[in-house]
Amino acid sequence: MNEDAVCGVFIVIFDVVLGAALWAAVLQLHRSSSCLDLSAVWAFGAVKWVCLHIFTSALTDGKQPAVLRRLVALLCLLSPVMESGRVLMAAPSETYSGPSPNLTALLLAPMAAALACVIWEMGLFGGGKSRRDDVDLDSRRLLVRLLKYFKPDTFHLIAAFGSLILGVVCDSYIPLYQGKVIDMLKGQELHPSYGHTLGWLVLIYIGSALFSGIRGGMFMCTLSRLNNRLKHLLFHSLLQQEVQFFEENSPGKLCARLHSDVDRMGRTVALNANAAVRSTVKALLMLKLMLGLSWELTVLTCIEMPLHAIVQNKYSSMSRELKDQMQDCQARTKDQASQIIGGIQTVRSFKAEEVELRRYREAVAQMSAVRRRSGINSAVFGLTRRLMTVVLRTLMLVQARSLILSGKLTVGSLVSFLMYQKPMLLSMKEILYSFGDTVSTIGVISKVFSYFDRTPRCKQAGDLAPDGLEGGIVFRDITFSYPSAPDIPVLKSISVELSAGKMTALVGPSGSGKTSFVSLLKRLYEPQEGQILLDGEPLHHYKHKYFHQKVALVSQNPVLFSGSRRYNIEYGLTGCTAGKVMDAAKKINALDLVSHTEDELDSDVGERGAKLAESQRKSIAILRVLVRDPQVVILDEATSKLDMDMQHAVLQEVLARGRTVLVVSHQLETVEKADHIMYMESGTIMEEGTHQELMAKRGRYYHQKEELFCN
Repeated sequence: MNEDAVCGVFIVIFDVVLGAALWAAVLQLHRSSSCLDLSAVWAFGAVKWVCLHIFTSALTDGKQPAVLRRLVALLCLLSPVMESGRVLMAAPSETYSGPSPNLTALLLAPMAAALACVIWEMGLFGGGKSRRDDVDLDSRRLLVRLLKYFKPDTFHLIAAFGSLILGVVCDSYIPLYQGKVIDMLKGQELHPSYGHTLGWLVLIYIGSALFSGIRGGMFMCTLSRLNNRLKHLLFHSLLQQEVQFFEENSPGKLCARLHSDVDRMGRTVALNANAAVRSTVKALLMLKLMLGLSWELTVLTCIEMPLHAIVQNKYSSMSRELKDQMQDCQARTKDQASQIIGGIQTVRSFKAEEVELRRYREAVAQMSAVRRRSGINSAVFGLTRRLMTVVLRTLMLVQARSLILSGKLTVGSLVSFLMYQKPMLLSMKEILYSFGDTVSTIGVISKVFSYFDRTPRCKQAGDLAPDGLEGGIVFRDITFSYPSAPDIPVLKSISVELSAGKMTALVGPSGSGKTSFVSLLKRLYEPQEGQILLDGEPLHHYKHKYFHQKVALVSQNPVLFSGSRRYNIEYGLTGCTAGKVMDAAKKINALDLVSHTEDELDSDVGERGAKLAESQRKSIAILRVLVRDPQVVILDEATSKLDMDMQHAVLQEVLARGRTVLVVSHQLETVEKADHIMYMESGTIMEEGTHQELMAKRGRYYHQKEELFCN
């Protein structure tokens, strides 16, 4: 149900209340007349039109949709047109006595008008859909799509809503039976049916508690299952995105979407649906019972609803923007704190604690300002609502005294009515709040679903997974620019070959494009032009898992995760035994890292490997590659912090079994051992050959040898 529909409901309610008040005044003015002329009916409609126009303007902030204007016109013109028709169709001798003052007829007219308007606006005559607002349609589609994720919980929802309705029925009849019990206590002797009525009251109390407990448990269970399902789907979708996506979206922002936004989505639908259905059923039942007790007091009670609706609408429109701002501030503050704490060594090294403290203080101050404005809006809204309640309750008590004195109302019935009044108003407020909260969450739902629907900007992996892989790599006319700077190419028309089973060294000054070369080879990015072939096949033709197992990288700054040494070595690999890890560690002289005991292998490395030295972190990264037995190994400054014996052991091991090795290094001794050297500068391969050949050329490699390499 969109906002126009909610406004339409309150316009109809206001029309009923206003019609009752105005018609009572007209009858009072004409009490001495035996009949009312037709002009009074049209005057009555004109006054209603003015009042409803003012009410609708206040309800919609002065922006009256066409559908609401048509509804107002229909409500105001229905009775005068119908009465005019009666006059025209009446016999000449028949005297017009005015419309029926019956309360049922007074209620029937606006209900019929609202039904006719709904049928028309739903598109019965073809034009309804074209008048709908695109934003409302998008919101409806998002909510319907979110509801589809509840399908696995159908049984839980049936049990929850069934218990909800039964619990509401029990709650609604409690005040009625309490009033009956009070009326039975006023005499000297107990009423004969006192015990029967009291028994029903106790039974209703028990049913209310039982069904309310079942309802709450089922809804919380459903909400938990939905949150787990959505978080799993969102996390899976995030893991499929390309590397550039994570460079454009900070970890703090994505974590906020994954946790707080998903929780808010589930709470919006599950809890708001619970509240809306419960409150709607309760309000309708209580309205029926209240009309049976006193329709006069019920009319006064209903006046409070549209007034609260106006104030609530104003409050919702102001708080919606503040909620979005608060969400952004929380994500930004969390991201900033995560960056500072994660990079505490850099902060400490540059003595930037005061700078970061000031930045964090400013972010918190901005969030506090938004929260303060939200608190002021909430306080003003609460004060206005309470003042309206005090005035209307005073009028109601005055009317109740008059009804009791005239014998139209008993004390017990008044008590029952008052016990119904507050829960009914609270139910109406809860309906408004549920609607407003759902509308304010549309932006969050849209953002999460945008991650669900996002297609990774990279070529889809194929299904090629040959048993044997030689490891020959060809860069064929590769041109590459980072998506963040598409007009600045970092690799320019590169065409080179890495021979299978050979060691190739990639050297060049900082910023020459070596890291981009390695990133393309690992398929972290896709080139804008050209192809990279592995054994004659484009990289994206291979299965994703197979490719990254056969083409392994030891980066300059390896990333370790919280957990044991074994976990980081076997990361993403299944079926790896402790014996295989020990064997790989022995080959590269790293037995002291994993030891011969199970406890040492299972010892924790700390947050991002903080408990290990840099050389130990690199050793674990090398072991992580070797246990996979890859055919292509990329060493990006992988041995720079290792001792000489371990460096030799690592190079000897990776060159064994005919592996293709690409080395990016600033150590001359390592580069000299390469079968082929590529000198890169400004995104282009400037020179190729062995060390001796490049030195004999006396070109760029020769002249920059002292700057490029250090022993």
